[in-house]
Amino acid sequence: MHGPGKRTYVLDTNVLLHDPGSLFVFDEHELVLPITVIEELDKFKRELTERGRAARTVSRQLDALREQGNLRTGVSLPGKGILRVECGLPGDAAEFFAGALDSADNTILRIALRVQKAMGDGGTVVFVSRDTNMRIKAEVLGLHAEDFEHAHVEIDEAYTGVLERDVDADLITEIYSRGWVPEDDDTRACPNQFVILKNNANPSQTAMARYDQRQKRLTLVGRHKEGVWGIFARNREQLFALDLLLDDSVALVTLDGMAGTGKTLIAIACGLQRVADDKRYRRLVVARPIFPLGKDIGFLPGSLDEKLNPWMKPIFDSLELLCGGEDQAGSGNERQSSRPNNGKPHAPNYQALLDQKIVEIEPLTYIRGRSLPRQFLVIDESQNLTPHEVKTVITRAGEGTKVVLTGDRYQIDNPYVDATSNGLSYVVERFRNSPMAGHVTLRKGERSSLAEAAAALL
Repeated sequence: MHGPGKRTYVLDTNVLLHDPGSLFVFDEHELVLPITVIEELDKFKRELTERGRAARTVSRQLDALREQGNLRTGVSLPGKGILRVECGLPGDAAEFFAGALDSADNTILRIALRVQKAMGDGGTVVFVSRDTNMRIKAEVLGLHAEDFEHAHVEIDEAYTGVLERDVDADLITEIYSRGWVPEDDDTRACPNQFVILKNNANPSQTAMARYDQRQKRLTLVGRHKEGVWGIFARNREQLFALDLLLDDSVALVTLDGMAGTGKTLIAIACGLQRVADDKRYRRLVVARPIFPLGKDIGFLPGSLDEKLNPWMKPIFDSLELLCGGEDQAGSGNERQSSRPNNGKPHAPNYQALLDQKIVEIEPLTYIRGRSLPRQFLVIDESQNLTPHEVKTVITRAGEGTKVVLTGDRYQIDNPYVDATSNGLSYVVERFRNSPMAGHVTLRKGERSSLAEAAAALL
């Protein structure tokens, strides 16, 4: 019998695949795994993917718990809860599940209904799933259904990495003169947050600064008039992004923004600057998830490079622009001259960077298991990662490595994450108060006026 406030949670398979540690986050409540979940884990565990690894991790955890007692009657969890595996028996569910409709999903729901029937009025049964349609079906069948909220973060819409502050004109004069001004201990700014200082008597007079928590001061943001590999900031958010990307004391940078705001291009340009020109890092590594993460690239024909090309084309386009110059990249003359008389194409203009191992481009699947010291690591489209996956990526960073996550947390392809539970949002909020991290939301599209209008209107 449950005490007041205790619940029984029935988990869907996708919860365990989303976060292998989810077995241990339900505190003192009872946890029920339908036997069908075990069968599905067995099916997924053979995959050489992130999903396969999650399935294998959960299977090992269950095997370790099995040694502590009987999983059918229940074993104790570290949070003082109970975990048990429930076997559904034919005839215990509604006739809705009869015949061909009795799929794996419906079997899981049938077992959840059986648990609820057995509980009666003695407690609350909650079905937990990351699948929207499963939650809908559960509610229709009379089950209380919830999303897996442990991976969600509360997104503060006001936090974009930038804030504005009205100040006296003397403060603006001082920061331009000295390059910094002291900041109060009770400042509202987060570490490495940008502060736009506005003259309260003349709002057109401004200064842009970044909060240095270690030294308790606001530091004037440089203009970077010389550009970075031919790239110049076209708006203040891009200028802020350059400031973070070129500062080696900021080990983790997150750039969020809609399509066309320049997130990936700026990150790669700064990476090339710090690797090829400044020799600060050994290599620029650019990776992006082949969605779904870990999908076997062997389904595509050709060599490894040919298989990677469709997935990595946005990265190659950025390198083409940076290495070829804006006046050349994509021009008709350049496309014609890239094919000599014998009909064989020339190597791309960035090929030397790849050959000399200055730049390394690969799917995110291959990052696992590696240690990356003194690398400039750019993870593109990071909004498609789960919090568990993004943790796996960031923990690959060795000594002296800088990690940059770019993406649009409102443009997600992964059906099991959303704007509040994806890896990018998770990192932004968890590292918000860390002095080793910085974040900027880029708002203005710079790809073209048409691209900006499409991103805003469609």
